[in-house]
This record gives sequence, C-alpha cells and structure tokens, in this order.
Amino acid sequence: MSLAQTQQDLVEEFALFTDWQDRYEHLIELGKDLPLIAPENKVDANLVRGCQSRVWLHAELKNGVVHLTADSDAMITKGIVALLVRVYNDRTPQEILGASTDFIDRIGLREHLSPNRANGLSAMIDQMKRYALAYSSNS
Repeated sequence: MSLAQTQQDLVEEFALFTDWQDRYEHLIELGKDLPLIAPENKVDANLVRGCQSRVWLHAELKNGVVHLTADSDAMITKGIVALLVRVYNDRTPQEILGASTDFIDRIGLREHLSPNRANGLSAMIDQMKRYALAYSSNS
C-alpha cells in the first residue's frame, strides 16, 4: 500500500469517530498495538528531543527501506508515534522525505493536542525525516 493510501486510510478511520474522546481512545488502542522496540534500542540516544513524554524512536535501513520501531511512556503519545510508524515504516528514504503531513490536519489531530503534545508530534516527524535523510545516501 502506498504511503498516500495509508494516510488516506487513517483519515477515513478517524472520521468514523464522532467525538474527540473516541479518537483519543483509538489513539491509545493504536499505541497498544505498536510492536515492541527492542530493549537495546530503548536508550537515551534514541529519545526524541522536544517531547514532554519520553519517546524512543529507532530506525535502520533494511533492503532499501527505513524500518522504524518506537515506544513511549505515555499512552496518548505512544498512540501518536504508533500512527506515525504506521505511515512511515518500511518506506524508502525518498518516500519519507517527500511525504506530506497534511493527513494529521485532515484527522484534526494537531488542533486537538495540547501545545506540548503538538510540539512532540512535530519532533517525532522531524526525527523520522532526519533518519530518512541520513539513509537517503545509502539507498
């Protein structure tokens, strides 16, 4: 499935919920389904700077695509990083670097987050794009 289609699927998935309490619950469920990050990757070097909660993000290039794993110590934040991993995981560096983030606004997520969580969301996206940029010369 293309990155754009994954984004569209998420927009449609969140549109099924009529209020933000249900959408937050869905984010929490996404976080519960996030594959566990390997313990050796849950280190300070993989902490996303700019997040109020602790968010670990690990990336490695495998067969030309960026494989992402993540975790967080906060439920909603873990859901946010799970949503981003769903979109950006196992994509080429070029796909990640060229991807629009407008799906976040189409979901309405950014406007319903506290300023600190919104900053954390931006920091997570920035970190994923930095990994992609670093790997872009290797693919």
